[in-house]
Amino acid sequence: MAQQHILQVSELTKKVRFILESELNTVWLCGEISNFIAASSGHWYLSLKDQKSQVRCAMFKGNNRRVRIKPQNGQQVLVRAKVSLYEPRGDFQLIIEQMESAGEGLLRQQYQELKDKLHNEGLFELHYKQAIPKFIQTVGIITSPTGAAVKDIITVLNRRNPLLKVIIYPVLVQGEQAKYDIAHAIALANQRNEVDVLLIGRGGGSLEDLWAFNEEIVARAIFQSTLPTISAVGHEIDTTLSDYVADLRAPTPSAAAEIVSADVDERINKVLELLNRAHLALKQQLKRSTHTLSSLNHRLSQVHPEQQLQNKQQKSDELSMRLHGLIIRELDQLKHKPKYLKQRLLNASPSNQIKQNLKQSTTLKAKLISAQQRLLIAKQESFAHQCEQLHMVSPLATIARGYSITRDVEGKMIKSINDINIDTNIKVEVSDGVIDAKVIAVQVN
Repeated sequence: MAQQHILQVSELTKKVRFILESELNTVWLCGEISNFIAASSGHWYLSLKDQKSQVRCAMFKGNNRRVRIKPQNGQQVLVRAKVSLYEPRGDFQLIIEQMESAGEGLLRQQYQELKDKLHNEGLFELHYKQAIPKFIQTVGIITSPTGAAVKDIITVLNRRNPLLKVIIYPVLVQGEQAKYDIAHAIALANQRNEVDVLLIGRGGGSLEDLWAFNEEIVARAIFQSTLPTISAVGHEIDTTLSDYVADLRAPTPSAAAEIVSADVDERINKVLELLNRAHLALKQQLKRSTHTLSSLNHRLSQVHPEQQLQNKQQKSDELSMRLHGLIIRELDQLKHKPKYLKQRLLNASPSNQIKQNLKQSTTLKAKLISAQQRLLIAKQESFAHQCEQLHMVSPLATIARGYSITRDVEGKMIKSINDINIDTNIKVEVSDGVIDAKVIAVQVN
């Protein structure tokens, strides 16, 4: 006991709920309703039972809003539900997601299974679809000869195109024999090959009423048809397997009749439009031909011998005038050439060259004198400036201000008392002369 983990009740119910929901997930279940309760919250609570067992169920308002039947006790239903556990009480229950009447629900389940099968085989693929002919002369109708659908189709065809030929292949459209009738009629129409397109369908009804068009034998007969097929079963909201297999789906039989019957007025307008287009095209072609003829006539006139002769004569006259003008220009140039040569000779004569050289020499001499004067003035100004600068740094200028320079007998400048001794002869240079002196004493500052 000490080595085992002891579960709380809530832990156990949580584990069981997890196992149920993960292992079983969603199931389909058929059973009889009992203990039905529609709570004020909008949720439904009920039990589903058969002769041996029952199970509690709940269907929340988010899902039960889509249910088309009104649940009652004792009613047989088909449900899709998740297996779960209600933890507070530990009750095994189903959470219903979808509910239908048992008969219709089973049919829908069969419908979905057959639809998946045919889809996987490729019967719904678009590349198998045939195009509906644009110009239809004969229409084949596979439907009940006494139903409302055939009357609606013929009414629409007569109104839109009375010239359209109609062949009816009468069949049962409801009941166990209907699927065989429909499949046989499709095969017969293909064998006789007397129509341009096949309309297959009936008026509206319940799922059971339309079930013949959900049979596999009918779907395969439509798929194998070499004639283009249009499925026109029920109303716009009804969808059958025939709609998926056929080359085209019409929402209603009347809509199918409109698809295959072009309106007579529309065809007349189309013919008139084509006539207008042909007239316009012919007019444009005539205009182009006229332009081409005019161009060819012009080209022919250009290569005609008379035209060629005229062109040659005109070109000869043009060349003659050009030659006459050229001769006149040459004579004019020859008339003025001696004067031109004389001027060139005068320009090249030695006397003219001497005059030009003298004039140039005079000009250069004047420029040289002017340059010398400017250079001399510049040198004088530079010399005066340098003298002024030299005077500013000259010892004589310093002496003139009251200072003097002391030298020994050798002329060496004395800068310190260490450079002389007592009784040494020295020379003191002042601004206006030199004083000979003798050192009698030295005093240190």
